[in-house]
Amino acid sequence: MEGFFLQYVTNFPAFNVESVTGDIHFSKEDFGDDFSWGVATAAYQIEGAVDKDGRGPCVWDKFARLKGKIKNGDNASISCDFYHHYESDIELVRTLGFKEFRFSISWSRILSQGFGEVNEAGIAFYNKLIDKCLSLDIVPWITLYHWDLPQGLEDLGGWKNRKILEWFESYATICAKAFGDRVKKWIILNEPMAVAGLGYTTGLHAPGRKSIGNFLPVVHHLAMCQAIGGEVIRRNVADAYIGTAISCSYVHAASADLKDVRAAKRADALMNRLFVEPALGLGYPADAFSFLGNIKKYMHAGDAERLRFDFDFIGIQNYFSVVVKHSYLAPVVWLKEVPAKLRNVPITAMGWEVSGDGMYDILKQFDAYEGIREIIVSENGAAYQDNVEGNAVHDFERTSFYQEYLNAILKAKNEGVNVKGYLAWTLMDNFEWAEGYAARFGLVYVDFQSQKRIIKDSGKWFSSFLKD
Repeated sequence: MEGFFLQYVTNFPAFNVESVTGDIHFSKEDFGDDFSWGVATAAYQIEGAVDKDGRGPCVWDKFARLKGKIKNGDNASISCDFYHHYESDIELVRTLGFKEFRFSISWSRILSQGFGEVNEAGIAFYNKLIDKCLSLDIVPWITLYHWDLPQGLEDLGGWKNRKILEWFESYATICAKAFGDRVKKWIILNEPMAVAGLGYTTGLHAPGRKSIGNFLPVVHHLAMCQAIGGEVIRRNVADAYIGTAISCSYVHAASADLKDVRAAKRADALMNRLFVEPALGLGYPADAFSFLGNIKKYMHAGDAERLRFDFDFIGIQNYFSVVVKHSYLAPVVWLKEVPAKLRNVPITAMGWEVSGDGMYDILKQFDAYEGIREIIVSENGAAYQDNVEGNAVHDFERTSFYQEYLNAILKAKNEGVNVKGYLAWTLMDNFEWAEGYAARFGLVYVDFQSQKRIIKDSGKWFSSFLKD
């Protein structure tokens, strides 16, 4: 589903450094003393060590071996080798001035097949990672699920199999009991729409299943686990701060034509409403997209109530806005995106529109829900074609991107939106899913051959901006 929104290009205009860094009108203090500043990562994208210390295979390990699935035939068997460099990499978090570090748990590092005997070596690794964060006064955030489903569970049907409700509850309980004494900030799922749409419907992401028939059961099981995971953490972790992270893009209709307006509402239901509204007790947004009403086929007695969970915060993950129009060539959704590169707007190396206004609009949209207590911008960042010059990376475009989006967040905050934190995506360049190593989002440049790290100018800007 989400795949048709993503267009990829490789050219972008040059920026002058003065225009990027010399014209901002806000400071860290403007966001308030209680505003959280951090960086976000994901286990599969940075850890490497895919066959070390009892870790079992996940769906991305298998998917990356399939011909043509990952750009340039890349894989994450080593990636940033964070598994062996986590201490120095967390030192980088502190060097950049961030006080919070979001990472995910590799399910198959805890349970090699997704269930069964606990792998104590996996528990030990994350304990060392957490303790390192705390030793540097960095607040750890755990994401329970960031796309790397154990292959053993996928072989049994994965997210399409309702038994995953039990598997996920067991896994979440293990993590809560192992890490909850020191970790109080938890994100249950990362961008579940991408799992359902790209992983099980278009096949562009692991596990590579391609069928519209997969979409609704997978959505329902993800939404159920979103709430189940929240309940597990609430029961087992004292003083927990619990949320879930939703990929969000403000949607514009290409015209005032009724067909385009309806297409925009369908896109909004898929991209923005699909997982937050069930958690708020509002059900699935079939009012805007009637196809979603068919999800009742996969709901059991009591599911409507179990979908609801009172999250402490909702994580907003916004990178770009989209413009859509009606299309008879896209069955079921009946819409298509008008690519940013055809609209003469600034774009990143991924072809995504640079739109601080879109960040402001989506924050206002989510703030309008009565049931949302707080908002965390749990991911935001940009990919550009970085070049190493000596021992420096002058990524002016990325710095400008961050400044524009932070300005939009501050505007929303000043207008009463209860946004309480910002986690930049991402600490360092990594394995960017189907893009392999072609897309660089990091504040730190990684030479994947030598494992050398270079703090980019954008990282240096954050270090200066966040300096106490």
